[in-house]
Amino acid sequence: MNHPTSATRTGGDSLLQSIDLAVAAEELGADGAYFRVHHFAQQLGSPFPLLAAIGAKTSTIEIGTGVIDMRYTNPLQFAEDAGAVDLISEGRLQLGISRGSPEQVIDGWKYFGFQPAEGETDADMARRHTAVAMEVIDGLKFAEPNPRPMVPNPPGLLRVEPFSKGLRQRIWWGAGSDATARWAAQEGMNLMSSTLKDDESGELFHVQQRKQIEEFRTEWAKHDHGFEPRVSVSRSIFALTTDKDREYFLGGSERNDQFGYIDSTRSVFGRSYIDEPDALIEQLAGDEAIQAADTLLLTVPTQLGVDYNAHIIESILTHVAPGLGWREKPEAQGDGERLNSSDID
Repeated sequence: MNHPTSATRTGGDSLLQSIDLAVAAEELGADGAYFRVHHFAQQLGSPFPLLAAIGAKTSTIEIGTGVIDMRYTNPLQFAEDAGAVDLISEGRLQLGISRGSPEQVIDGWKYFGFQPAEGETDADMARRHTAVAMEVIDGLKFAEPNPRPMVPNPPGLLRVEPFSKGLRQRIWWGAGSDATARWAAQEGMNLMSSTLKDDESGELFHVQQRKQIEEFRTEWAKHDHGFEPRVSVSRSIFALTTDKDREYFLGGSERNDQFGYIDSTRSVFGRSYIDEPDALIEQLAGDEAIQAADTLLLTVPTQLGVDYNAHIIESILTHVAPGLGWREKPEAQGDGERLNSSDID
């Protein structure tokens, strides 16, 4: 954001500061660092180089996306890049993917060389790309080898390389409705539910999201995918512990759910949580979706810089997470709910 008060002025700032923030998050005891992906914006349009750099500089945290728009994606290139990052990070990659969200340009995927097939919508194209990507990430051998290759081939058909065993079970679908949550369960993907979903009942956001999670788990139980799924929800949570916190956030964000239309679909956008730590603990304990999920993605405003965002994460880990049973102490990892940091615009 090229604004005089922003600490993140260029695309380079966004990328380099994201690496530094991920390192800081690991040092503070967070479980992971996930990044939103936006094309045609000076932010994080190309996630795999970023994730590879973070993977090389960290050793314990998960690294992931939330989410990659599969309308823009060549499935085989996607599988190659993902396999390489997972090997560099020694199995810490968590791939959040989806059909995408409102974007910077109209039908931006067409500039990347993609068009829906006859009779397809762009959402259908995203699912088709996803199906291919999941097969090749799972190690499908399909390519006819050259009888005179540059280097010797193993016998039989070839697969996309590099291959990283186990990555297929770490693919998440960003679901915006109950129906897409059920579809993700049918396809054997973990569920990633953000701060926005279709308004399907008029109820509060966290209630609708909790029901979405229940729909996902009920559908999952009907299939034999061979592993237990994970479910994440995203929240904007800011603990007011300093005067600067109050200056930035008091009165500046929406404290109630918002209902409206996005691309002709009635939607509900979840509230932000901004308060003193004791009040936050009480409010978050009543969030039904947080209680139903096993992973919380904590969104942070990257334009405020690495040091301040590290403070935001540390405040939640120190003053809020223990009171909710997510942490016994700030440096603990994996006790109770997973608490990950996630970049927002």
